[in-house]
Amino acid sequence: MSSTFAVFMGLLGLAVGSFLNVAVSRVPAGRSVLRPRSACPGCATPIAARDNIPVVSWLLLGRRCRACRIPIPARYPIVEALTGLLFAAEALRFGWSETLPAALVFTAGLLALAACDAELFLLPLRLVYPTLGLTAACLLTAAGATGQWHRLGVTAACAVGAFALFFALHWVRPAWLGFGDVRLAGLLGTGLGWLGPWHLVFAVVAGSFAGLLVGLALMAAGRMTRQTRLPFGVILAGGAIAALLVGAPVVRWYDSLSDPYANTIGTSLTTGGHRP
Repeated sequence: MSSTFAVFMGLLGLAVGSFLNVAVSRVPAGRSVLRPRSACPGCATPIAARDNIPVVSWLLLGRRCRACRIPIPARYPIVEALTGLLFAAEALRFGWSETLPAALVFTAGLLALAACDAELFLLPLRLVYPTLGLTAACLLTAAGATGQWHRLGVTAACAVGAFALFFALHWVRPAWLGFGDVRLAGLLGTGLGWLGPWHLVFAVVAGSFAGLLVGLALMAAGRMTRQTRLPFGVILAGGAIAALLVGAPVVRWYDSLSDPYANTIGTSLTTGGHRP
């Protein structure tokens, strides 16, 4: 059942990824994501349904427009495939739970924002705020369905705390962080606070460490210098998605290091033993 559900969510993710590509192409330019229908940017020929199948159409067309043969950017199949894979992975991670809708909305929004930041060094408000609002609405629904209102309080605290911290960093050294990254931090606090504050910490640390490694590798290869600008939104989004998928075991491992009895609590509860 879980594998069937994951496949279904993966197919849904492919379709969502196709919509995300539309958003990435149009939102930074201030255009509607609903109208007009998708068309080739080179020759303005409307894209037929047979040429709009996620990933598959790009491959069958030889990566070029059917009408004018201009290249279709690789970003299109990459976003579609990533969305499908992440939706499937999160279906396996969370199952059919109250948390899953928020995780999917959060992930989709992060992918669109990361794509915009990678291409334009821009985190559009018209993507940040709808993602924030929809994620918060899903979490509010989850809290109402489960009665876990305290988790909603933690979520709000994480959102405010992350925004305040990044705002302070931006105020001290604007060259370090753009204000778009400050807004993104608030979104990260909302999406990860429901799982716990340490998931947010993991996202920032893991994302920053990965960005450092990538930067060092690019400098070693001569493809960037210390003055080269990196899209920090991509780094934060990657760390947040990693926190969603693998944050829980990492947090449990950290707890076991700080609390030598953490690994025995479950055994004690089931056997009737008592912790000293």
